[in-house]
Amino acid sequence: MGVHFREKEEKLTLGMIIAGIVIIAILVTSFIVYLLNANNANTEGEILEEAQASQPQETPEDDLESVSIDIGKTVNEAANESNVVANNTVNSSTNSNTAKNTTNTSGGNTNASTNTSSNTTNTTTDSNTAAMNNTAENTEVEVKFTAPIQGEILREFASDSLVYSETLEEWVTHNGVDIKADKTSVVKAAAKGTVYAIKNDPRYGLTVIVNHEGGYQTVYANLLTAEYVVEGEEIDVGQTIGTVGNSATFEIADDYHLHFELIKDNEYLNPANYMEF
Repeated sequence: MGVHFREKEEKLTLGMIIAGIVIIAILVTSFIVYLLNANNANTEGEILEEAQASQPQETPEDDLESVSIDIGKTVNEAANESNVVANNTVNSSTNSNTAKNTTNTSGGNTNASTNTSSNTTNTTTDSNTAAMNNTAENTEVEVKFTAPIQGEILREFASDSLVYSETLEEWVTHNGVDIKADKTSVVKAAAKGTVYAIKNDPRYGLTVIVNHEGGYQTVYANLLTAEYVVEGEEIDVGQTIGTVGNSATFEIADDYHLHFELIKDNEYLNPANYMEF
């Protein structure tokens, strides 16, 4: 019985020793794990602190200043410059008003001078105009005309009245005179001038127009030929212009004649008042 008890005691002691060893091993393992975790935590903390320490710390004032530096000025400098700009604006406005007042005062004098000058100019202009008109009246060109052909007047001048047309069989106005002449009779220039046009008029047939001094113009119509002159040619009084024909459709029922017109400044004149036929 003693032996049996002793075996049990040895087994119990051995079990306790094993259990103690296991507990110690667990404790040692736990402690080692704890140390490792603590070491890692410390290492991470140190790394974080070092990283934070390596970054520059900025205060709110530094932030404002850095932003201001980005645009070239600090907040204080910007505030000071704003005040300066405001003062300059006020001064500029004051100077502008002063300049306007000066301009208005000067403008008044200028207007007065301008008005005086304008009055003087108008007086001078009126005087010059009157002098020019008097000179023009005194120096008006008088042109002496001769009959382009001699003959009987078949139809008188009638720009303000009516004459009967055998061709049209109606009463019409007549802005020239019809001078009776044989076919191919020579037509001469009534005055010195320049041939303005040679044309076939739908009413008065082959026509020559001559410009003269003083705004006068002569028209030779119902011609048979007009090859003796050309447009732009300067001609003398009595120079041959053409020959009498019967080319005027408005006067084809009449005898052979020269239809002759005298114009001054676009106004028809009675040729019989300026020459003898």
